[in-house]
Amino acid sequence: MHAIREAVLLLSLLCLSVMPAYAQSDAPLQTILQTHADEVAKPGRRSVSVVLDDLDASGLPNVLPFLEAWQEKRIWQREADGVFFLAEEDDDDLNLRDIDTGAEDTALKDGFSQVKPNGGVRRVIATALVKFQLTDPDLDRRSTAVAAIARRPDANQLEPLLASVDREVDAALKARKVQLANFLSARFADSTEDRIAAIESLSSDTSIEARAVLNQILETTSGVAAERPDVNIARILTPGTDLSVADAYAQLVDAELAPAATPSTVIRAALEANITNGSVAGIPTAELDNDAARERAYAALATDGLVPPLVTSSEQSKAADAAVFYEAYKEKDAAITDVAARVLEEVEARVAFAQTVDLGLDALSLASIYFLAAIGLAITFGVMGVINMAHGEFIMMGAYTGYVIQLFVPDYTLSILIALPTAFAITFAAGVTMERLVIRHLYHRPLETLLATFGISIALQQLAKNIFGTQARPLTSPAWLDGAWVISDVIQISYIRIAIFVLALIFLVLILYVLKRTRLGLEVRAVTQNPGMAASMGINPDKINMLTFGLGSGIAGIAGVAIGLYAKVTSEMGADYIVQSFMTVVVGGVGNVWGTLAGASLIGFLQKGIEWFNPSNTLAAQTYMVLFIILFIQFRPKGIVALKGRAAAD
Repeated sequence: MHAIREAVLLLSLLCLSVMPAYAQSDAPLQTILQTHADEVAKPGRRSVSVVLDDLDASGLPNVLPFLEAWQEKRIWQREADGVFFLAEEDDDDLNLRDIDTGAEDTALKDGFSQVKPNGGVRRVIATALVKFQLTDPDLDRRSTAVAAIARRPDANQLEPLLASVDREVDAALKARKVQLANFLSARFADSTEDRIAAIESLSSDTSIEARAVLNQILETTSGVAAERPDVNIARILTPGTDLSVADAYAQLVDAELAPAATPSTVIRAALEANITNGSVAGIPTAELDNDAARERAYAALATDGLVPPLVTSSEQSKAADAAVFYEAYKEKDAAITDVAARVLEEVEARVAFAQTVDLGLDALSLASIYFLAAIGLAITFGVMGVINMAHGEFIMMGAYTGYVIQLFVPDYTLSILIALPTAFAITFAAGVTMERLVIRHLYHRPLETLLATFGISIALQQLAKNIFGTQARPLTSPAWLDGAWVISDVIQISYIRIAIFVLALIFLVLILYVLKRTRLGLEVRAVTQNPGMAASMGINPDKINMLTFGLGSGIAGIAGVAIGLYAKVTSEMGADYIVQSFMTVVVGGVGNVWGTLAGASLIGFLQKGIEWFNPSNTLAAQTYMVLFIILFIQFRPKGIVALKGRAAAD
């Protein structure tokens, strides 16, 4: 009995020693791989699908990391028993990880062989990976899978994508999956009804991807036939209109529907080879001095069978007119292409409308910038009649004020709130100083005022260069102004532009309130309309002029802070806005707030409109705008909204 027990134990140990490690119940993935060991070790594009089907049916959680490692050539096979491992090379060693348990070990590279699927197999594996990644618990993995489908859509991805939609818990990613499912269904769905339904669902989608899908469905190829072919024709081409006769005949030759045309060089060579006694086919060589004569001689040689037949231009034209040139859809189903063409037309109409709205928003934001830059000038120019060429430098001073405050106040929101009143105070003081020291001595002398303020402008620019240098300085907007308000794939506007627009509206309301509801505004309007009568009523025009000039300069400083958030802050930034500011004031109507608003709107929309027609040359757009404004002033010299009173008389 003892001998029998020892024999049974020995037999059991022998069975265990020869039993492969993968055959244990706790190694289910390894078991599947060993079932297809040859296909895994040396996969082919066709045979690998059998392995992938079994892995998919297993439902094992570690299938996904195995497929990723297999695709990335990180699977190694032990030659002794054929077991597969996830491995990383480390010189002559391998850092092994068990496919099922994840247990790690180290072994010499000798005795292992790397599994190296080729490019075609890796693409098949990548397609299989999508199904697992689309339902992975990790949101990043699911997002990566969706992005991979968007980059390289394939018919095999449609079914797993549709299956993953209902299980998706992230709302944004679910919407993206639905969108991609529509794209794939439009191109790859099995039934015509499903494809048509998917195509029609794209009628409200103005994205570039949706238009690309529709264009792919409507992709065409050119062709030629002796008679109208039985294909899904997009349009018939007319030689001489849609394509040249030469190109049409070349297509006939390529399609072997006509003999090749006879080049002039071939005609010359044939004539030279057949000269006999100073003539060719009975025509003296002296008469062969033009193409028509050479063609007659060549035709005679062809009649005698000495050269190939001549294909004249008239024969080419006749052959082209007799043939059918067409563009045919690659999609054979006419019902699908008809719907796709109609939907694409609707989408392009929506895109055109959206582009118009987007252009209008850009023009509106530009108009608000010009309004902010010009409103201070409108007040000083309208009330005082002073051509202040240094107005742009007050804008520059406001922008630099915001920059300096941000150096000491790192909170960008708080720094902007501090910068706005500070810029107003600094530029108000600078404006009052300038008016007291220079402007007051030059009233009613416009040329001297222009030259003096131009000199002050240059001096202020140089002073800014000496203090801040020539490099642009950052005026950083708060984080809540970063990015843009995206209304659609076509319509979007940056939050900074929206903030400038809101600021322009606030200033419009404030200035109207000051001018209409305050004593200062009443006195300003009185001096504007009739300074003599205002003085007789106890109003000091000199003081009003000083305060008005300071107010206009202070508003320019605030405009500088707003513009600095959008544009570069340099010592020369004021020069970029002084011309537009003067044009805004003159076109709108001197000294009138509503006129300034109208002028800013006209110039902003006009400039954006010209740039839309000529987007590659903004300098030309500005030139056309100036020419238009010059013509406009010729017909309406007092501007859009003419002011009654002194400014109108001046």
